[in-house]
Amino acid sequence: MWNNSGPGNKYTGYAILPMLIFFTIAYLSCNDIPVEKKVTRSFYYWKSVFNLTGFEKKRMDSLQVKNIYLKFFDVDLDPSSGNAIPVAKLQVKDKLLLSTYHIVPTVFITNTAIQQIDSSKVKLLAGKIYELIKDICKVNEIINPEEIQIDCDWTVSTGMKYFSLLQKIKEISKTRISATVRLHQIKFLSKAGVPPVDRGMLMCYNMGNLKNPDTKNSIIETGELLKYVSNLSTYPLPLDIALPLFDWKVLFRNKTFKGLVENIPGDVFTNSFTHINEERIEILKDTLLAGYELKKGDILRTEDSNIAEVTATAIEINKRLKNSQVNVALYHLDSVTLNKFNTNELESIFGIFH
Repeated sequence: MWNNSGPGNKYTGYAILPMLIFFTIAYLSCNDIPVEKKVTRSFYYWKSVFNLTGFEKKRMDSLQVKNIYLKFFDVDLDPSSGNAIPVAKLQVKDKLLLSTYHIVPTVFITNTAIQQIDSSKVKLLAGKIYELIKDICKVNEIINPEEIQIDCDWTVSTGMKYFSLLQKIKEISKTRISATVRLHQIKFLSKAGVPPVDRGMLMCYNMGNLKNPDTKNSIIETGELLKYVSNLSTYPLPLDIALPLFDWKVLFRNKTFKGLVENIPGDVFTNSFTHINEERIEILKDTLLAGYELKKGDILRTEDSNIAEVTATAIEINKRLKNSQVNVALYHLDSVTLNKFNTNELESIFGIFH
């Protein structure tokens, strides 16, 4: 081994310096400089009739969004027959407008439907789901979608059948398949399993206990998120990200969860029949409001997708996200929802992931 370390070697400094520079650059490249992600901007459209308003189109254009996860139909259990059947099938008012966007057919399947279906009928159900997707695409002139997304909050008891269904849809369709993934399925990976699909869509909302009267905001709360994402960077699937824009009110009667109250503006809750305090609304007398029967003593908890919480959640997720390409989808494309955010706020959410 040559010893060039002595004071008599006048080339020592020049030989070592390039090596130090090389290793410094290599270290920084691997550790300190984040890799810029390729980001695709998307919206979910979750209504059964596709009919964009002028405001919705303008907002899509200003944000340069061309990708829509479009709900084609739900699959739910038919109580009379015991079979899984399609419900809430999509109707399209403007096929020409639809053709200007990149459409990802999306199907929501209830966990109850998966739970009750016989294992021997999984392949048959997969075929029916794909055939209906094809029919809706044909009628509405959606040409060869590159991806199909299946949305289901599967459990340990339904995971095996659900994963089999996904595998069958993938085999039949010969199309890229993505599946939604909830935060609890990330945290409890060994129990929940990993769906046999090409990509996962991490749903970064509905993260708290909706039915607990003491929950602050079950839609989105960064502190709650952090309980679930410690192993996010090692999840076996490349993950896309869905973030919320919606809000609702949670109804409790005698401290028992009774349901959701949606699409009622906050300014209708006046002091004549309510007492409002710290995001809680107490009903002071029996009231019929926009079709909801509210009783004296009922409590409404206001929950929303506060821009500060959405931003903080996006930052925490981006820290842990390892794939270099990510689809960021906002839920959902609706004038009432979008009016609560300005363009710069929505732009900033997408910008976090670059």
